[in-house]
Amino acid sequence: METFSAAERAALEPYFTNLDGPVFALVNLPEVVKGALFARYSRSAKSLRRLFLDEFMGEGLEAGGGARPVGTARAEQLYERMLSEYGDDSVAQLGGVHIACEGASNILTKVLEWGRLMAYLEQSTRYVPYTDRPGGHWKYHVPAELDGHPLRARYVETLDQAFETYARWIDPMRAFWEARLSRPAGDNDVVWRSTIRAKALDSLRGLLPAATRSNVGIFGTGQGYEALLLRMRAHPLQEVREHAALLLTELRKVIPAFLTRVDRPDRGTLWSRYLAETRAGTAAVAARLLAGVETEPRGEVTLTDFDPDGEVKIVAAALYASASLPDDQLLLLARKLGPEERRRVLESYVGARENRRHKPGRAFERTAYRFDVLGDYGAFRDLQRHRLLTLEWQPLSVRHGWVVGPEIEEAGALADWTRVMDASARLYEGLEGMGQAAVAPYAVAMAYRVRFYMELNAREAMHMIELRTAPQGHPAYRRICQAMYRLIDEQAGHHAVAAAMRFADLSDAEHGRLDAERASERRRVQP
Repeated sequence: METFSAAERAALEPYFTNLDGPVFALVNLPEVVKGALFARYSRSAKSLRRLFLDEFMGEGLEAGGGARPVGTARAEQLYERMLSEYGDDSVAQLGGVHIACEGASNILTKVLEWGRLMAYLEQSTRYVPYTDRPGGHWKYHVPAELDGHPLRARYVETLDQAFETYARWIDPMRAFWEARLSRPAGDNDVVWRSTIRAKALDSLRGLLPAATRSNVGIFGTGQGYEALLLRMRAHPLQEVREHAALLLTELRKVIPAFLTRVDRPDRGTLWSRYLAETRAGTAAVAARLLAGVETEPRGEVTLTDFDPDGEVKIVAAALYASASLPDDQLLLLARKLGPEERRRVLESYVGARENRRHKPGRAFERTAYRFDVLGDYGAFRDLQRHRLLTLEWQPLSVRHGWVVGPEIEEAGALADWTRVMDASARLYEGLEGMGQAAVAPYAVAMAYRVRFYMELNAREAMHMIELRTAPQGHPAYRRICQAMYRLIDEQAGHHAVAAAMRFADLSDAEHGRLDAERASERRRVQP
């Protein structure tokens, strides 16, 4: 390993987790400097620590000898050349930032969570009751587009009533689930309270409007944030555009060099204009072509496209890494195998999975499924966060009707539920009819259904179906993913793929939440 002098070691120590080993982490450095170091790393024969000393440390010591953030000017010069002059966008993947977006509507959160190459955590409607009233107001967004609009007062009144109904029914719904589940002997208070709260909030979240405010934590690279900002700056909603400006301001405090193109007239502004123009142009074409076409009835989940030879192709892909034959020859061989031999290949490839985190390899990415889903907006919010697939959704509206769990009627809340749904529909239709089609979705209760498609390969289908059918999951998305499993098995006829999803849970699992809380408690108390 490279050796450093005593003075060099003293200079390096604040910024590297060790100075002697071949594996080390960078600490206490600005993101732009860490990224620039790696960008130079790929084009230099020097070690990373030597590069840091030779090219970035010159800015690094104050007169008093104390360490401060180093190399920023050097890093920004490097990025300017690589991003602007060379167009090497990949260097913007080398620096990441954690950003918190608070008070974002559930319309905005879907925009924030669009990108595949970012990580998100969103405040949950399953675990956080929306009963707080900061400043005396329920936690929902009032779009600026309604300032001075004749329907603004009605918008506030309708959403206030939805939140009041939601809050009023939390305690009765808790009591309903307490009686329904009946507390088993031996369950401690933490397990029981957590279970009952989650069940009550699951039952009632459909009352909340899409305008409900949430908090979102994001981690992403400079490249991911640039793509996000370009989309947000082109969005028709003012809330989204205003948050784009707020994001850009804060990100430039951390990774300014990565975002120089976002608002340049000849770069980012031009890109955003292109996105806005293509969206508007497609909408106009669709309106002309689809005018007067009646919507055909469909079930909640429809398998609209799959490859009948999908399992054969997975078999060929499974053999590939253990063979020396070309891909097309393996495919011909796999076609000649009998069903039993193909089954044995896949059984060996999948192996003895002991839990759902044991995933087979990339051979399962050789075939894909496309599902058209008509599910409630609450379930859509959960499924939309699966990023390793292709997903698109239609505008949220009231035209597809709403769904309700049987416990709402059994608990005596159906009349109140229906009043909230009807008021939501009237407000939506009023806004749409008065030229506010873009903001009308804010008024839609989450129990209303939205149409979206999900296209995913078999490997991602295994991940999503096993995760989202877990007994503790929300009944709405459990039902959707259970239907996906059955369609893969029965309609596509991919029985071996379905068999590999051994942790898909097809039960009703009313007590699933309780079982999950017990398991969590056992893990907490284990030494």
